[in-house]
Amino acid sequence: MAYKLLVVDDERDIVEVLQDKLTREGFEVVTASDGKMALVRLENDNPDIVLLDLVMPEMNGFEVLREVRTKYREKWRPVIIISSKNEFESVAGCYDLEADLYLTKPCSFYDILAGIKKMTDILSIRENNK
Repeated sequence: MAYKLLVVDDERDIVEVLQDKLTREGFEVVTASDGKMALVRLENDNPDIVLLDLVMPEMNGFEVLREVRTKYREKWRPVIIISSKNEFESVAGCYDLEADLYLTKPCSFYDILAGIKKMTDILSIRENNK
């Protein structure tokens, strides 16, 4: 099964690189450049995993994460934060909002891939136990 990922970041270069590399790894990738578009993509594309930046125009990543955890409670959807914000308040705030993993930029593609792999393993186990 090819998992669908939503990559949300306002830095176009980051989105393009992640989309290219993740597609080559066998994932289906949809993208959004701000928080409001991320919510539209969540509704329309139903991704399995969200890779989310925090600092974005329109709606920040904290607001998106809060919305995901409020509106989509019926389906667990892993959210991996990838942000340059590395202070305790941001990290703790995301985990308080039920983020599944927090990676600090700059991070390697292999760190991101390892985080996605952990989430797909959990998704697979959950699906097999239904």
